[in-house]
Amino acid sequence: MQRNVRCVHSFRASRRYATVGPMTYLGKPPKQPIPPPPPPPSSQALDSVRWVPDTSPLHNSILSNIRPESPSLHHLIDQYVEHSGNVLDTALPYESRPNSQRRTKFDLLDDANVVMIAHAVQHKTLHKVAFCSGFAIDVSQSSQPSNENLIVTCAHTMEDIRHSYELASLPKDPSQIPQTSRSGSLIVSGSTKSPIHHPVTSIPSSLPRADLLLLSTPKSPENPVHIPTLPISPYPAQLGANIRAHFVVYSHKQPEGDGWRPWIAEGAWSKWVKGKVTGYRDFAGREAKPGTYDALTHLLFEPLPTVGSSGGPIVDEESGAVIGAIVGTRMDNRVEGVRGWGVPSETIFEMFSLPGLKLKRN
Repeated sequence: MQRNVRCVHSFRASRRYATVGPMTYLGKPPKQPIPPPPPPPSSQALDSVRWVPDTSPLHNSILSNIRPESPSLHHLIDQYVEHSGNVLDTALPYESRPNSQRRTKFDLLDDANVVMIAHAVQHKTLHKVAFCSGFAIDVSQSSQPSNENLIVTCAHTMEDIRHSYELASLPKDPSQIPQTSRSGSLIVSGSTKSPIHHPVTSIPSSLPRADLLLLSTPKSPENPVHIPTLPISPYPAQLGANIRAHFVVYSHKQPEGDGWRPWIAEGAWSKWVKGKVTGYRDFAGREAKPGTYDALTHLLFEPLPTVGSSGGPIVDEESGAVIGAIVGTRMDNRVEGVRGWGVPSETIFEMFSLPGLKLKRN
């Protein structure tokens, strides 16, 4: 019995999230920032006294685009916890076989159908930015028209910054936060020449145990940009199915290998990597098979995702529909070794109402 316990701990220690961690540097480590000058006595806009620490251009871009009127990380994290397991009134369409216009395009030069997610905090001389990927989903076919863009991404980057020292040092009371300090989450779309920063205004639902998070950014005259959506399949891919996984690398130089393209912002690269579905696991780590009553909690695939790919889509190459989201890597036993780790797309539907089903609410 003790040996089994030790084995479980060993396997848990072998799981790695595909995210940019605290030991991942973009070039050189950040320099010691210069303290900001005191604010002028006259009343001025906050932008006139904004201060960004001397760090990478990508971090600077994210921190400088967090607006004081947008929800803070403390506020978003409260929603993340409160809305855990929340089922939205809208339904997510079943698109296991999307038409040619809805199929995921792997040859787009700007990768417009995958977005960058950044959770950021800056307070005094401290700052932290946690990156991951995400993709928009289409709920426009529901009975109620949506006035928001909904983005699916991973939850562990939110957990990472939630428990960070940098965020803990930032006061929760807005009246106690200095003008030069800020926090928030951004959805970044567009191209490297003209990235568009969308503030995350709410978290409608989350599934922390499944490592899924739903982000919302409003559609408004001030923010008319449409984020392209991807079709989501409610059915699991069969073992051995050919897939395309969206991999990301954060580097000042182009990564080695063919196919890497500049992605959204300076210092980010991406490409659609070919691979295969290698298996499924349930919550207990036991082997699970599609087409049975097994709980398909974890999707295993190859090749291994790069650091920073978390939250990106895993797409069935034949149908062009999303069949999962990247989480990281894991090793269930030494025989099979380390494999790519994701969450099946059928779990995404747990955050939405069933199509055609209207529930009475008191």
